[in-house]
Amino acid sequence: MTPLRITLLGAGAVGGYFGAPLAAAGHRVSVVARGATLETLRRDGLTLLMEGRRVNGPVQAAEDGARFGPQDVVILAVKAPALPQVAQHVPPLLGPDTIVLPMLNGIPWWFFEGEQRLLRLDPDGALDKAIPRRQVVGAVVFPSLSCPQPGVTAHASGTRVVFGEPEGGTSERVQRVVDLFTQAGLSPEASTDIRREIWLKLLGNACFNPVSMITGSHTDDMLDDELIHELFDGMMRELMAMGRALGIDAVVDPAARMAFSRKLGHIKTSMLQDVDAGRAVELDGILGAAVELAARLGIQAPLLKAVYAIGRRRARELGLYR
Repeated sequence: MTPLRITLLGAGAVGGYFGAPLAAAGHRVSVVARGATLETLRRDGLTLLMEGRRVNGPVQAAEDGARFGPQDVVILAVKAPALPQVAQHVPPLLGPDTIVLPMLNGIPWWFFEGEQRLLRLDPDGALDKAIPRRQVVGAVVFPSLSCPQPGVTAHASGTRVVFGEPEGGTSERVQRVVDLFTQAGLSPEASTDIRREIWLKLLGNACFNPVSMITGSHTDDMLDDELIHELFDGMMRELMAMGRALGIDAVVDPAARMAFSRKLGHIKTSMLQDVDAGRAVELDGILGAAVELAARLGIQAPLLKAVYAIGRRRARELGLYR
């Protein structure tokens, strides 16, 4: 594959998972970073620790993405609270054919556009203005990852990564993205219904993440608790009702969905990792947007709303909610 110009906005766990293999494969990977992370990336590049292997790749790093010029691919690998600020770096990186890959948890801002956008995600439409929707390819990232130190990603479990057109169907550019990450040694796949994939991940994320933040629990401990297991069942059913109202075929057996997550073992959710690190939590992107959407659709979601209310109060007490 001809080396591509790829800029990574976000050098944490998800950014390193993609950036290190791409750089090691010979692509020209650039990263927007600051402070100690900037110096570390310039000196050591990006490193991925996965299945007993250490994958390292050199990168360019700068505080301002404008210096990199138009790119072939831009990867957004930040948490929802940081996205509005990071989006300011995107316009100088865009050429007419640049592909933007938002590697986000929860409901992405592009899921609804124009006057239908969710205020919890893009209150003033700034994301829509900075990142043209026509250049977005949807993405869902399932692996469990952590960032033990700047520039280093540790892989715990899972390898599934899915890409697809926001409007569904197949396209040549989605296949190019799949080929790019396959050549870098990852396990991507194309979906003709990326919205369904996003909703399927949301069924777990909207339950595990906020409750882990409230309780300080790992996923297996929560699932082994009979009452929390029952709570998750109800939350998933509320989310599936919302999906049906949107025409999204994301109906699963909640017990089977939780059994799958239980097999992954003693996993610390990304939101609990953020709490432990003192970082702002992405509660609105994962759960607040779903609560807003339920109200818009006229669907009762008392369990989602209750967990969101308690989670927001907890995050505020910790000083981690913006």
